Order: sequence, then C-alpha cells, then structure tokens
Amino acid sequence: MSPIPSSTASPAAAGDAASGSLHPAWVTLGALSVVFHLGLIFYGLAPALVSRPVHMALALPWILIFMARTSFERWSGWVLTLLGVAGCAYIALGHQALMQQYGFIDSPLQMAIGGFLVLLALETARRAIGWPLPLVALVALLYGLFGDRVPGQFGHPGIPLPSFMGTLTISEGGLWGSLTGVSVGVVAIFVIFGAVLNAGEAGRGFMNLASAMAGRLTGGAAKVSVISSALMGSISGSASANVASTGAITIPSMVRLGYPRSLAGGVEAVASSGGQIMPPLMGAGAFVMVELTGTPYTQIMAAAMLPAILYFATVWVGINAYATRHDLKPLDDADRPSRREVLITSLFFAVPFVILLERIFLGGYTPQYAASLAIFAGLLLLFFDVTLSFSLRGFASRLAEALVTAGRQVAVIGAIIICASLVIGVLAMTGLGVKITSGILSLSGEMLWPALLLTALACLVLGMEVPTTAAYVICVSVAGPALTSLGLEPLLAHLFVFWFALLSTITPPVCGGVFIAAGMVGESWLKVAFKAMALGIGLYLIPLAMVANPDVIRLAISPATALFDMLKIGAGLAAISFGVIARRALWLRLLLVVVGAVVVFVI
Repeated sequence: MSPIPSSTASPAAAGDAASGSLHPAWVTLGALSVVFHLGLIFYGLAPALVSRPVHMALALPWILIFMARTSFERWSGWVLTLLGVAGCAYIALGHQALMQQYGFIDSPLQMAIGGFLVLLALETARRAIGWPLPLVALVALLYGLFGDRVPGQFGHPGIPLPSFMGTLTISEGGLWGSLTGVSVGVVAIFVIFGAVLNAGEAGRGFMNLASAMAGRLTGGAAKVSVISSALMGSISGSASANVASTGAITIPSMVRLGYPRSLAGGVEAVASSGGQIMPPLMGAGAFVMVELTGTPYTQIMAAAMLPAILYFATVWVGINAYATRHDLKPLDDADRPSRREVLITSLFFAVPFVILLERIFLGGYTPQYAASLAIFAGLLLLFFDVTLSFSLRGFASRLAEALVTAGRQVAVIGAIIICASLVIGVLAMTGLGVKITSGILSLSGEMLWPALLLTALACLVLGMEVPTTAAYVICVSVAGPALTSLGLEPLLAHLFVFWFALLSTITPPVCGGVFIAAGMVGESWLKVAFKAMALGIGLYLIPLAMVANPDVIRLAISPATALFDMLKIGAGLAAISFGVIARRALWLRLLLVVVGAVVVFVI
C-alpha cells in the first residue's frame, strides 16, 4: 500500500471518500475491515485478545497515514503503523499464553510492547480527534502510576508496574476491555451500515421525504432541515457529519428564501445535534449503554425514542416562534420533489431500515446480526440510481466510496473508544471512580437534584473537548453510581448523562456543530450559537424532565403512561420555547415560561 497523494491527505479531503480519487489500496483496506467485522458476526466470536487487537491494527493505517496532514505525519505514520501492527499481532498470535499470565507482564519484551501500545493508542486518538481525550487518558495513566503519592482519600495504595501495564495491555482490560469489544462487534457494524446507505441514494431519499412532509409549511425550509437531520442522524450518529451533509442542501435553501443567516446556521446545528440522541445508532451511545447497563438494545431504543421525539418537536415549535420575528417562507414549488421521486428515493433507506427493524423486533435477532442483513440489502441497492437504472460501473463507484468511508469511520470511532478504555481501566484498578462518586455525594449533601446539576456541569465541561460517546463513558463511570445510589434507576441515569454529554455541540465556548454551520453560512459563530441554544432548549431541559417524569422512558413497559408523560412534557416545552423566542409582550412570554416549567416539573 503506497501513500496517497498529498492533495488528498488532509482529513477534509482524505476523510471524505467522495472528494477525490479512491486509491485502490484504501478501497482494499476498507474491504478488509468490512469483511473482518462482518465475518465476526457470521462465523462466530473470536477470542477477545484476537479480535480487539486486529480491530486496532486495522484502524492504524486510516488514522496515521490516510488522515495525515503533513509529510512528517505521513512517514511517521508509516513507522508507527508497522510497529503497531506488529505489536497487535504479538497479542493476537500469543493470546493463549498471555491469558495464562492473568494480567501480569513477565518479560522486558512484553513491557516494551505494552508501553508502546499504550502510547500508540494515545497518539492515534490525538491524530484522530485532537489533544483533549488523550490528555484525559494521560492524566489517568499518571494517576495510576503515581497515585500512591497523592495524599488523602484520593490517593491509592500503589500498583506494581507489571500488573498495571499487564492489565492494560495483555488482558481483557484497558486497551482490550469490554468497551473495545462493543466497538468491534456492534458499533463497527452500524457504522458500515450507515456508510453503505450514504454511498447510495438514501441521503437524497431523506431530503426528499422531509421536503414532501414539511416543505409547504411556514418555516418549511427549516423544518425540512429538522426532519432530514433526524433521519440522517439515525444512521450517521455524528453532529458534524450531519451538518456537513444535510447542511450543504438545507442552509443555502434557507438563505435563498431570506432566512437570517444566523438562524439558518442555528437550525442546522441544533437539528444535526439531535442525530446523536435519535435511535437506532445514537452516535454509538446505545451500544455502549447496552454494555454498561446490561439493558437489552431494544429496551434502550424504546427508552430513548420519546425523549428524542420531544427534542425535535421542541425545535419545530421554536421555528414557529421565530416565524413571529421573521418571514420564514415555505419551500418553493420548484424545490419540492415529485411524489414519484419521493417514493423511489425513499426505497433506498426504507428497505434496509425495514429489514433491520423487522429482524430485531419480530425475528428476535441481535442488533448486529440484523444490521448485517440490512447491509447486504443496502449493497444490492447500490446497483441502482434514483431512476432505478441498473449500472455495474455505478455500483463499483458507490461500493468503493462505501468501503473507504466505512474503513475510515470505523477507525476513528475505534481510536476514540480504545483511548477511553484506558481511562476506564485505570478507574477500575485504582478505585478512583468510587472516590469521585463519594465526592459528588458529599458536595450534593446526598440530595438528588444538586447531584444532577453537578453531574450536568461535569458533562458539559468534559464534553467541550471530548467526543460525546467518550465524554458519556467517562462521566457515567464516575457519576453514574452516585446518581443510582440516590434513587435514580440505572438506565435513566445513563440517559441523563448521555444527553448532557451532548450539550457541547451547541453550547459555547466549544461547539463543533455550530462552528461548521457558521462556516457554511458565513456568519459569526456566536450569533449562530445563540440561535441554536434557543432552538435547542430541549437539550438542556429534557434530561431534567426525564428525571421528574421517569415514565417517559418506559415506552416498552407502560406505553400509555409513557405517551401521557410525553404529551405533558411536550406541552410544557412548547410553552417554554415559545416564551423564550416569540415576539410577544414580555409579560406573556414570562407567563408561558413559568407555566411551561410548572407543567414539566411540578404537575
């Protein structure tokens, strides 16, 4: 495999499979990654110390070479990749002997390999997403090594270096822990599923369906953005990817119709952020939640569904409220697709989605197996374009794009989860999570609502620099036990933390979705952020509303009660959103906010 040309080596260019020529080597590597992860589903589970190191080895070239931005990064990436693949191969090929060591390193060679793999995990995450998460992991590692010198209750007795490094690198903890297993066995499959759909005409189908549903309404262009982002986010699970894909269509449409630029960017940022709370994918959070809570995937989907609908409904109400301030026109007739086009393009996502949901809920298969079947249906649809014309050349082009996109996205998520797994491993070995939990309980006076607010603040601060899934994993590991000890049921505690880990996508000073939308619309990011925060007020209030009305997440257990609570919360949020945004008399707006808060949190 030779290096790709420098013109395509940046994340923006190299990362987007459709932006340049698809190098055969990367297509081949993408195919190898897809075949490996699908093969684990159909041919039985490999030992953890085989599948997880191979998962890391497959990720290394994408992060260290494909996404390299400079010549130095590229050639150093080659060196690190070759050494990293050799280190992963040592673990995978010697897994049977290593399992007999019970997490204790017994040779200088193993210590060198283990230390290198830990540093490589940090560097891979740094190149994939920047410094913040690797810095958090590095602090955790330093605490594990030198925490015995920390005075007081936050110190620990000390861990022998062979045991510390062995637990992190040659046992099913640390790098190869259960979170990495989730990345290998579940998250990767759904990422491949999303890549296959996006390589075909599913994205166009989402946009056409949204245009047909909402294009004629007041604020129609903005509401098209809300619906299409909800649909697209259900498979992409990334706010940034959502803004970049749907925003390329919806933002120019809103600007052309005379929407304020700050509002156009805010609508897209807040709508795209909702993709990470929208089942089935939830930015990989749903599958991590399965591992951490032991709750079946179908129950997590059901629990997350109504709050996600409330989020998008609140954004919808906010658009209506902005219509009292601005002339938010519907889409022009020329911009709305015909019924025939809507029907045809909708098939490109409807068929795989129906197969996915039918196999999960009626067939009783695991989510990853059902998604694998849906992937094959999506692959067959790549033979056709929007006119339903069969084309082998078109299939080859779309398949190559899907393979490269899948390989890169699996690698990025894998790098994030492997790095976060180091933090979880240190927390488990040192007991730091228990100590932080005790601190939260002490600061909150062992009262639930102060503990919730402390947890929300921690999630916001950590989420500003760390991807949502990693922020959720770290926060829930230290704060989750405190919340459950105060009476919150485990799934509700996890959903609460997950939602607040998402705040940073629209909340200054670090708000990735807002930055991208502001760049696309050509407006000050602060103006876009303020509009997004007003529209996305549900993101701040719905997690608290779930605690005050816990039945709203019990759709699978008590659907009537869950729907009643959803309608009650929805009415209150509508009043609050309209009161915050609408151009009405100040006394009326304050009244709406107060009444809405009473409906949500008191009645």
